[in-house]
Amino acid sequence: MSTAPSPLAPVKALIFDLMGTCTNWHAPLLALLRSSLPLPAQLKAEDLPRLAADWRAGFFRRIQESFERGEEAQDVDAVHRLVLDGLLRERGVGDGSDGTGGWGEEVRESLVRGWHVQEPWPDSVEGLARLQKKFMVIVLANGTTRLQLDIVRSSGLQFDTLLSSQLLGRTKPSPDMYRRALELLAIEPEQALMVAAHAYDLRAAAKVGMKTVYIHRPTEDPQEDMSKVREDVDLFLDGISPGSGLMALADHLGA
Repeated sequence: MSTAPSPLAPVKALIFDLMGTCTNWHAPLLALLRSSLPLPAQLKAEDLPRLAADWRAGFFRRIQESFERGEEAQDVDAVHRLVLDGLLRERGVGDGSDGTGGWGEEVRESLVRGWHVQEPWPDSVEGLARLQKKFMVIVLANGTTRLQLDIVRSSGLQFDTLLSSQLLGRTKPSPDMYRRALELLAIEPEQALMVAAHAYDLRAAAKVGMKTVYIHRPTEDPQEDMSKVREDVDLFLDGISPGSGLMALADHLGA
């Protein structure tokens, strides 16, 4: 009895977004926020999860606005700092220089550096190891190469190579960033599978002919209609339940 070919064949390379897709940024960042004592009087412990979520959302807005203005790839640390300063200002948190308390330069820089230390999702390490036996596994993400290096080292994830917006001189969702990655890997778009927890990323990749897999992570895309995302991608995978995410992808691809 013949089996219908997978719509994802023939894939040679799996191209991954990194932060949020393969790593959990929220847990270590929230722990760092909670350890940044004393907390400013304007912030309570229960406010910190919202601050972390607003920081992530504000970063995405800044990057998207920069892309729409046609600007070159920005330093992610600088963007994170700008967004953090704005969020703290909105909450009335000063830098402590006026004697009223707050978070000064040392704390703010420590918080920005916190984005460089992330933990893998429970399925990421084993899932990637299985996939790497059968496919090229590549990171293609906005940010600096140093940020990517720090994230993969702190999370224990293994990739064949890291491609950053800094390195390529382009920013997702520019089609040129995906095309340049394909050129460097010497493969055709239909031979590449873009894996991400961000619908905007996959929509852009699909426009250049890449196949797409969405991993639904609890920290990502809170504004997206998941029923619509399911329609837009080639494969939609739960990334929340045990044994899901990249383990489920490895199962699907026979790795």
